[in-house]
Amino acid sequence: MRRNYVRALGAVGLAAAMFAAAGCQDSGTSGGDTDNAAACGGKVAIFGAFTGPNAGLVIPSLNGAKLAVKQFNAANADCKVTLQEFDTQGNAEQATPIANQVAQDQSFLAVIGGHFSGESKATMPTYAAAGLVMVSPSATAAELTATDHKTFYRVVGNDDTQGEAAVTYIKDVLKGKKVFLLDDGQTYGSGIVAVIKKGLGATVVASDKVQTDQTNFDATISKIKSSGADVIGYGGYTNEAAPLLKQARAAGITAKFLGFDGLYDPGFPKGAGDAANGAVVTCPCLPAAEAGGTFAKDFETEYKIAPGSYGAEGYDGATVLLDGFKAGKKTRAELLEWVKAYDKQGVSKYIKFDEKGDVDRSKVVIWSYEIKGTAFEPQQEIKLGS
Repeated sequence: MRRNYVRALGAVGLAAAMFAAAGCQDSGTSGGDTDNAAACGGKVAIFGAFTGPNAGLVIPSLNGAKLAVKQFNAANADCKVTLQEFDTQGNAEQATPIANQVAQDQSFLAVIGGHFSGESKATMPTYAAAGLVMVSPSATAAELTATDHKTFYRVVGNDDTQGEAAVTYIKDVLKGKKVFLLDDGQTYGSGIVAVIKKGLGATVVASDKVQTDQTNFDATISKIKSSGADVIGYGGYTNEAAPLLKQARAAGITAKFLGFDGLYDPGFPKGAGDAANGAVVTCPCLPAAEAGGTFAKDFETEYKIAPGSYGAEGYDGATVLLDGFKAGKKTRAELLEWVKAYDKQGVSKYIKFDEKGDVDRSKVVIWSYEIKGTAFEPQQEIKLGS
């Protein structure tokens, strides 16, 4: 444990540390007041790729949020919060009608999500028009907060920071001299690759794009071979990256492979097989052992598996809203203002949002993870410049 707050919280149960005070802190009235108890709490929607080929990236975050709600409800009998799941499979077209449904249902007071950048971009206008605050655990595209976001906030660093970290890693750790960049043409993949391309300059010798659901990569593999690249950087998700890497290795390409958080998914090494060994992914998500309090232990007790990508961030995303309910916030407008002003230590980092909706740059945490077999082993934290 490397952070002071981890040592400070370590002796205290996570649920006790965050939810010790039962009931709502509402206008000073007693938690036993029937009218007040009825007004406290509410319903939250959470949406993302809970099934489908890229679900492995999202399930830890979903489970982190569910754990936070379960612990909150156990500690706050008079302030129950309901979490309703909406499966989008990470598809913007599926997320859009869900957003319409949630926005029109006045019983929903806030949203956790989106988990992917494309679905977040597609639904932000709908949620904003309805005054519904969105707290995302893992949507990293920089463009989501580059304009007037209105109601979108995220508890992770964006791809400007992850891209910067990837550039540092390619230069200082991989010692890349010739880099070939690939992306899937989607909001997230093309966004982070653009940041890396700009940062690496002439070190990027060639680039290419793949298509959603593409299965044959002969043309791309030929381009990689011709480039003489010693590093391949890939922006996108498992569904295309796994067969691409498997086919590249079978074709004799030995260049080092660097993916980004979209590949921090158990399905990636499973799909790529032995070809994934030694591949590295970066992620603005914290290794379980680094999380505050008893989060990792509580998660493993609940789900019989260690937290994966964005588990701690999913917990934090939910907690930002749960703290608002406990403080007596009862409407969409009140919860939006609560999130804007949030200023508190989470289990993944200290959470305070800037005017764009991003967490403060000084609190962003980015790690590299090396794939060994089917496991993502934490390698090192990649420091950002000041």
